[in-house]
Amino acid sequence: MMSPATMALFLVLHVLGAVIWVGGMFFAYLVLRPAAGALDPAVRFPLWQGVLARFFAWVWASAVAQLVTGFAMVLVFYGLGGLAAMPAHVHLMMAVGLVMAAIFISVFLIPWRRYRAAVAAHDWQGSGHHLNWIRRLVAANLVLGLAVVAVAAGGRYL
Repeated sequence: MMSPATMALFLVLHVLGAVIWVGGMFFAYLVLRPAAGALDPAVRFPLWQGVLARFFAWVWASAVAQLVTGFAMVLVFYGLGGLAAMPAHVHLMMAVGLVMAAIFISVFLIPWRRYRAAVAAHDWQGSGHHLNWIRRLVAANLVLGLAVVAVAAGGRYL
């Protein structure tokens, strides 16, 4: 059994993970992207490489924290084998969180690697193609992230 202090710590880490991940996507997509669009490709693409490298490190930490704390809290609240006892909103949060993690891993393994190689080669057309691929997947994850925040905040009251 987890102590109340440990449970509080897990919940805080879980929420901070969501804030960092979803807030970072919101900032990158709706604030930085429009502002950086006016920059010359030789400046814009290396800028995005630096931004995403730092952000992805935080996403890894946030995703791991959310998965570990989320599953730990579920096991404490509902016990081993008690997944059927979880409310629908918790199932939804878990499912969406797993989809978001899968999307992030796919971004990291495929277009992110290709993007870095294109930037290193000063291939601005290729850089644009791969950054656009990343942008679309981040947009999908942002929508999912905002939805799961809404479910987390209000799901128990529906």
